[in-house]
Amino acid sequence: MNDAPNEAPQNSEAANKSHIAVVGAGPGGYAAAFLAADLGMRVTLIDPEVNPGGVCLYRGCIPSKALLHVAKLIEESQQAKNWGIDFPRPSIDLARLRTWKENVVKKLTGGLGILSKQRHVEYIRGRAAFDNSNTLRISRADGTETPLSFDRIILATGSRPAIIPAFKLDSPRLMDSTGALDLAEIPGSLLVVGGGYIGLELGSVYAALGTRVTVVEMLSGLLPGADRDLVLPLHKRLEKMFEAILLNTTVASLKEEATGIQATFEGAAIKDDQREKVFDRVLVSVGRKPNSEMPGLDKTQVRVNPRGFIEVNKQLQTADPSIYAIGDVVGEPMLAHKASHEGRTAVEAIAGHKVAFEPNAIPAVVFTDPEVAWCGLTETLAEKEGREIKVAKFPWAASGRAVTLDRPEGMTKLVIDPKTERVLGVGIVGAGAGELIAEGVLAIEMSALASDIAMTIHPHPTLSETVMESAEVFFGTSTHIYRPKRG
Repeated sequence: MNDAPNEAPQNSEAANKSHIAVVGAGPGGYAAAFLAADLGMRVTLIDPEVNPGGVCLYRGCIPSKALLHVAKLIEESQQAKNWGIDFPRPSIDLARLRTWKENVVKKLTGGLGILSKQRHVEYIRGRAAFDNSNTLRISRADGTETPLSFDRIILATGSRPAIIPAFKLDSPRLMDSTGALDLAEIPGSLLVVGGGYIGLELGSVYAALGTRVTVVEMLSGLLPGADRDLVLPLHKRLEKMFEAILLNTTVASLKEEATGIQATFEGAAIKDDQREKVFDRVLVSVGRKPNSEMPGLDKTQVRVNPRGFIEVNKQLQTADPSIYAIGDVVGEPMLAHKASHEGRTAVEAIAGHKVAFEPNAIPAVVFTDPEVAWCGLTETLAEKEGREIKVAKFPWAASGRAVTLDRPEGMTKLVIDPKTERVLGVGIVGAGAGELIAEGVLAIEMSALASDIAMTIHPHPTLSETVMESAEVFFGTSTHIYRPKRG
C-alpha cells in the first residue's frame, strides 16, 4: 500500500459536485455509490447484472446462506430425536428449493434496484473499459457502446473462483461454487476439493440434502488460518456428516468416465485401494482470484502487484489520482463487509474527509454448523509473531443456553494482552457464532479491557453470556467454571 493519497479534492463542497463512476455493483460498489449519492455527488454505477448485488447476492453470500438455512433445518429435524421428537426423513422438492433460493436473490437485488433509483444513481447494465484515466467506454447489455467521462472512479470489480489448470474438464459434473449453487441435481456422491470455508459450507448443504460428501484438503487441517481449537468442534461434527475428510491429501488428476469423474488421490495416509474413486460430481473450491484484468487499465497509472491485486493506499486510492479501488480486487481478506467499509472510506476520501481504512478487526465467519467466527489477533498469528498473550476460554458445555439448544460443543475465547489486559482477539465456535462475533469486533475497536467485558451485564440465558464469562475466566472468577486457587 502507498502511505498517502496522491491527490485529494480541494474541498468537500467541490467534491460533492463531482461525477463519480463506480465499476462493479457488489456490496462494496453499491455501498460506495449510495454513500456518494447521499453526499450529493452525481453517480454512475456500472455492472453486467440487471440490478446491484454483485457476486455476493447473485452467486455467493446470499444464495449459499439460504441453502445453509435449509441444511440446518434438516439437521435439526434429525437431532430432534434426542428430545423425544421423531421426524421422518424429509423429501426434497429440488425445483421448489431452487425457486425459493432464487426468489430470495430477486427480492434483495430488486430492493437494491429500488434504492438505486431513489438515490438517483444512474445504473448502467454493461461492462466498462478505460479509454484513459477519466473516460470509460461502456459496452451496454443492449449491444450499444457509449463513452462516459468522470471526475473520480471507484473500481469494485471483485473476484472469481480460482481454477486449477490440471482440473480443466469440459464436463457439467465439474463445478465451481457458482455451479454448485445452481443445484442442478442432488448427486449421490460429491468430491469437494479444498477444505476452506466455501467448500465446507457447500459440502454441508449437499450432505444435508443426502449426498455422500468427501472433502480433500492438502494441508493438515480444515480452514487453514483459523485457530485449531475453533476448528476442532466443527471437524468432529463434519466427520459425522461427511463420508470422508482426507487431510494432507491432494487430487493428482480428474478424469471423465461414463459413470462420473474419477479422482486420483496422493498423500501419505492414502491406502492403495483408496487412490482412485469415481464421484457423481466434483466441486473445486481452492480460493478466488481478483478481477483486475479490466480492459484499458494499462492506459492509466494504476499498478497491479504480482498476485493480481490492485495497489492502493489507506484511502483506497491507486497510483492514478483519479482512480480508487476497493474490495476483493485490492487484497485479502476477500469479504463483503470489508468491501462495503472500504467503499465508504473511498467515497469519504473523495469528498475531502480525513479518513483511512485502518480497522483493528475484520470479522471472519464460516457459516457451517457449528459456525466458526473470529476477529482481531488469533493465537496462530500471535505464535507466529512471537507475541506474548494470554488466552481465556469458556466451554459452552457450561452455558445454560447452549445446553438447552442441545449444542454444548461450542467454545468462546478471548486473546488478551497480559500486561494491559486489552482484548486483542476473539474466537467463537458454536451455534450463531457469526452473530456473536460482532461484540468481539466492537470490543477490539473500542480498545476494551477484559474487565470491561466482565462487568458488562449480559442477558441470561443467552449465548452472548459466554463472551462475558470468557473475560471472567481471565480473572479466575467465572461463575460457571471452577478453578482451584493456586498455592
